[in-house]
Amino acid sequence: MDYNATRTKLALPEYGRNLQNMVDHIRHIEDRAERNRAARTIIDIMANLYPYVRDINDFQHKLWDHLAIMADFQLDIDYPYEPPRRESFNEPPKKVPYEAGPIRLRHYGKITELLIEKAATHDDEQERDALIKMLANHMKKNYLAWNKDSVDDEKIYADIALLSNGRIKCGDLGLTQTKDLLQQRPHKPANNANQPRKAQGNQNGKQQYGAHNGRNNRNNGNGNSNNYKQYRKNS
Repeated sequence: MDYNATRTKLALPEYGRNLQNMVDHIRHIEDRAERNRAARTIIDIMANLYPYVRDINDFQHKLWDHLAIMADFQLDIDYPYEPPRRESFNEPPKKVPYEAGPIRLRHYGKITELLIEKAATHDDEQERDALIKMLANHMKKNYLAWNKDSVDDEKIYADIALLSNGRIKCGDLGLTQTKDLLQQRPHKPANNANQPRKAQGNQNGKQQYGAHNGRNNRNNGNGNSNNYKQYRKNS
């Protein structure tokens, strides 16, 4: 018996064992032109297996890269694209650059500090005022996430002045009321899982009660009829 456990490991299991066998076969075709035709046929089969890849940018490039990977980078054909190198898969990932430096007011976040810095150096005065007002309302929302009771607008204005190093001095911006901001928060739906069951239980109770009364009425009716017949017979 030929078990999968004894077979070679698939480089890309999503394409299956049969397609891997086809790739292994064309590696041993001596005629280069025939090898190129076979490779293009395999690319068409790979595209038919996953039609949704046609919506991806450069999907043909991805399929040819997959073919090179499945051939263990040993398929000598005329690639329409630069094939991937084996060494590129052994390179460690590049380090993601993070913004260094402490966050002065952590409940507002680093992005808020950067936006305030951008607003402080903005040239258009009208756009600058609109940006400052939007930032102030956003900071008020973030503040309420930590202090859910209330927040004074003067506190927000003071924090903006602090984060801008005194370059932005706010007057009364007419910020959104605290109660309106709290109402905008999404509420978790109540757990009503037991209500349908309760209603169903009441409905079943009504049905059982009605059936019981129906049996009693029929029994009483039969009894009255029998008593009336016995009365007429004795008379």
